Amino acid sequence: MSIRIRKIGRIGQITLQRPEALNAVTYDMVLAIEAALDGWRDDERVACVLIDAGGHKAFSAGGDLQFMYDTASKGDFEPGRTFWRDEYRLNAKIAAYPKPYIALCQGFTMGGGVGVSLHGSHRVVGESSKIAMPECAVGLVPDVGGTLLLARAPGRLGEYLGITGYRMNASDAILAGFADYFIPEAEWSSLTETLIETGDWSVVAALARDPEDGPLMGLRAQVDAHFGKDSLADILASLPGDDWGVATAKSIRAGSPLSTNCTIELVRRARESNYIQAALQQEYRFTSRSASEGDFVEGIRAAIIDKDRNPRWRHASVDDVTAETVAAMLSEPPGGDIGF
Repeated sequence: MSIRIRKIGRIGQITLQRPEALNAVTYDMVLAIEAALDGWRDDERVACVLIDAGGHKAFSAGGDLQFMYDTASKGDFEPGRTFWRDEYRLNAKIAAYPKPYIALCQGFTMGGGVGVSLHGSHRVVGESSKIAMPECAVGLVPDVGGTLLLARAPGRLGEYLGITGYRMNASDAILAGFADYFIPEAEWSSLTETLIETGDWSVVAALARDPEDGPLMGLRAQVDAHFGKDSLADILASLPGDDWGVATAKSIRAGSPLSTNCTIELVRRARESNYIQAALQQEYRFTSRSASEGDFVEGIRAAIIDKDRNPRWRHASVDDVTAETVAAMLSEPPGGDIGF
């Protein structure tokens, strides 16, 4: 059983249970979470929702990329599009949920895992938390509403985090607005018990404390100086030749040139609209084309299937991606925009 959903005491509890797959979110899990949230919305016995996960390595390292690859690599793109449409609707539902939605995010919390947790009202991280949006490395873009989270990060952290896949620790995640509370993981079980018994979500804030500073704070000035440039090519050209600049450029160039260029545009569109449904709609424009017209199948092949870490992207470099290509990838898809 990949997910456990139950009403217990005063809460509705959702537990991801695919630790062998780092709790990757499947299509069936998306549907099950949505059904539970719909059922609990008007249930007076449910004071709040708690989502957590089994295993120590990950809350959820992403979506079910194996399923996406298996279908798209055969030229069948509709299953992936259906997955994304329904997943994005769930992400929007979580962001607008009328009851407190508490997420306990240990270990890797990435991609699809971000979507089912970090749009909630009470986002808890701990000592092991590693939060990132690394989609450009597999030919996608930060999605599941991630472009809005990135857009709302201070300064130009959104562009930086989105195209480098930087892994945030607890302090970094709170700084960037991806999380709200640091609570030592040894206290999570007692927190859960209190919520079950009382339904009093104020205990989350009461238990929170300040984490040790992360490295992202020290990078703010550098990031803001370079990642506000007009284009990705301009950002790369401006990076210094020191260790940080070289490492940052390497991280950017490791991703799909199409994905990284589109990510810059998506984060900036999300910053302008500042609305979850608008961000998800823009993301779907890319992801719905990512296998048929982008680098998604090749990115998954190189990273997960063959694991040769040598993707053959459609564009040789970021300079080869024109503004017209970005505009085409982010135009309304033939099947129409996603509806909510």
